[in-house]
Amino acid sequence: METFKDLLDANQSYAASFQAHGLGGEARKGLAIVTCMDSRIDPLHIVGMEAGDAKILRNAGARVTDDVLRTLVLATHLLNVNRILVMPHTDCRMASATEDEVHALILEKSGVDTRGIEIRTVKDQQAALVKDIQRIESYPLLKTGITVMGAIYDVKSGKLNPL
Repeated sequence: METFKDLLDANQSYAASFQAHGLGGEARKGLAIVTCMDSRIDPLHIVGMEAGDAKILRNAGARVTDDVLRTLVLATHLLNVNRILVMPHTDCRMASATEDEVHALILEKSGVDTRGIEIRTVKDQQAALVKDIQRIESYPLLKTGITVMGAIYDVKSGKLNPL
């Protein structure tokens, strides 16, 4: 517990003035954002939204994985999502090295051989984004009538650059 003391202390302060705002589990503005785990990204504020407005799905590289599709099935059928924004970003580690290079770096830094998992690096972010959008649009289990957009977030300017 000592390792997480700073988090628990911060939570005590947060909880002392917390107001639930009556938020439910649905996305009030009908949006799901698939983005990267990079801590420079504040997905709700980037698109002018607040807590409760959208569902946020994060992973390394903002890739549309099987788990993202599973989550989008739930979000589109049960949580009011009818729009999906796929939002990778500039200066992303997943776009700066090959799969083999990332595995080698992990092995060098930690001694762990990760070659048994797919890291999902990308050489061309726009091409990967097109593929990920097509993957969503062709996925048969998603609710019909959803719209999908891709945009690359610029971490230096704060601007979204639609595909």
